[in-house]
Amino acid sequence: MSEKDHIATALLDWFDHHGRKDLPWQKDRTPYRVWVSEIMLQQTRVVTVIPFYDRFMDRFPDVATLAKATEDNVLHLWTGLGYYARARNLHRCAKQICASHDGIFPDDLAGLEALPGIGRSTAGAILSLAMDTRAPILDGNVKRVLARYHGIEGWPGQRTVADSLWLHAERHTPVDRAADYTQAIMDMGATCCTRSQPRCQQCPLEAGCAARAQNRQGDFPGQKPRKKLPMKQRWLALATRAPAEVLLQKRPDSGIWGGLWAPPEFENVTAARQWIARYLSLPPEACRVDPPFLHTFTHFKLEAHPLIVHCEKDRTLANDVECGAQNLQWFSLHPPPSVGLPAPIVRLLAGLRKETPLRSD
Repeated sequence: MSEKDHIATALLDWFDHHGRKDLPWQKDRTPYRVWVSEIMLQQTRVVTVIPFYDRFMDRFPDVATLAKATEDNVLHLWTGLGYYARARNLHRCAKQICASHDGIFPDDLAGLEALPGIGRSTAGAILSLAMDTRAPILDGNVKRVLARYHGIEGWPGQRTVADSLWLHAERHTPVDRAADYTQAIMDMGATCCTRSQPRCQQCPLEAGCAARAQNRQGDFPGQKPRKKLPMKQRWLALATRAPAEVLLQKRPDSGIWGGLWAPPEFENVTAARQWIARYLSLPPEACRVDPPFLHTFTHFKLEAHPLIVHCEKDRTLANDVECGAQNLQWFSLHPPPSVGLPAPIVRLLAGLRKETPLRSD
């Protein structure tokens, strides 16, 4: 038997002495709690996730409670965590589990992968961590450990590279102590085999690591080819009315900020002013254009120009029927709206609350 066949033994021994055993989702471990943690941890660090996870569990302690919740309530608790499609899929998945599986998670890979937002790695994590069933995973930390150890060249987003990593993940996952092994290889990637400045001398796999032998740890895994992100400009009609309310629009489920509430958005300042004149009956000179803010998405950068306009108390919208079709609604600013809001809009509203015209007399 080659040295590489002993990865599981080495990792489990390391985990017994150095692994993390007090993370919130490791307590009272259930498929539901593991699932929520895995979705939150996608592209997000543990230290960031923990407070969101704790609040989420307090509000939605089980899959039935989550399934009965409104989408706005779910997105509100997700505000600030980003990648909001995860939250919408989480909500849809909870409903499907309750409607089609009597509130019980499937105990096989195919059944889990058939659910919204659950891919092969997340399904493997639920099976291994919550059910102690042998099932490989391949999250970002595991990709890094395996790519370095085996010297696998290329970006894991490429099919051939991913297939190679999955083969190794399958090979090394043991039958016994599947949950501990899965946590061990994730922990090792997160705390020892880190992206920058890996602690190779503390690594239980150092002796057989191809990247370490070549002093090329920084080359694995390969980086995604970089593309220059295009810049898009948008104007936001940010309307407020006394004493302290703001007009927001629920965005469509698909697209950027899907399902969240934000000010109406326009491609140019003229369109924004025309909208304000039509629905709020206010002249162009009533608008104030604030300095733009920048926000980076996966595929582009956004330069957003807030167009601020204040209304008198109880200002209603012209053409209520048409406005209703646009999903427009006035929200109190004190306290902030309890709905899903993009992080940049949260900051905008925080600034608005400080302005004198928004204070109650």
